[in-house]
Amino acid sequence: MTIENLQSSLGTSGFHFVASADFDPLLSSQSAPIFTISIGGWDVIVSNHMLVVAAAALLLLACIPVATRPRRMVPAGLQNLIESICVFLREEVARPVMREHTDRYIGFVWTVFFFVLSLNLLGMVPSEKIIALLTGKENHFGGPATANIYVTGGLAAVTFLMTHIYGIRQQGFGHYIINFAPRAPWWIMPLLYFLEIITAFVRPFTLAVRLFANIIAGHILMATLLGLILVFKNYCAAVASVSAVVAVSFLELLVAFIQAFVFTFLSTLYIGFSILPEH
Repeated sequence: MTIENLQSSLGTSGFHFVASADFDPLLSSQSAPIFTISIGGWDVIVSNHMLVVAAAALLLLACIPVATRPRRMVPAGLQNLIESICVFLREEVARPVMREHTDRYIGFVWTVFFFVLSLNLLGMVPSEKIIALLTGKENHFGGPATANIYVTGGLAAVTFLMTHIYGIRQQGFGHYIINFAPRAPWWIMPLLYFLEIITAFVRPFTLAVRLFANIIAGHILMATLLGLILVFKNYCAAVASVSAVVAVSFLELLVAFIQAFVFTFLSTLYIGFSILPEH
């Protein structure tokens, strides 16, 4: 349905839309090419979600050093927020699992949490709409990167690699392979190794799908609520739909933190399983 058709169908109810693009509430959740760069004779297409990932990385590189630079006896402001989160993740999430090895691997845990959280929060900013209002041109600069299964899959793949790299680094390759499956009678060990190998590859899949599904579900819900305006075609439905979208937006803000924590918590568990032989 185009905006022109939408305007004609809602014109009698007093609604007026001025736009030239097709109306698609989930457009910002979709990956769209922005520009192409050539690297070594290969053309690399840069999408809106790739820009969001780069923006999140640059934002963290700029903000985290600023937040940790002040050396106050009593932290305040952004420094207090960042330090509180870091201490909580180290003492309540990582240390019960990694034990004496916590300080050695906590850097990756912190990085995962803040990076996933930044992606989730940036996905809630309607940057493409803001740019359109300022420039008057349609664009695709923005969108929820974690609503892209390739982005969440990439994050899960990094966790998968680091899990086994840390395990080999801590135990050595030989001991890591020996301790890959729990000790059991020799005749059942092949089955246990087979199951552990399947489990090792299922874990990153669940990480990717869980984060992707929870983020995309929120945007689908908001698009559905906005679609009620097209169904009922009156001011009451518009007010109710917009109010519901605002309420869901606050819920999505909570989900952004929860999903970042869940991704980090599970990543910590998997690393703990690999670095401690008794796991």
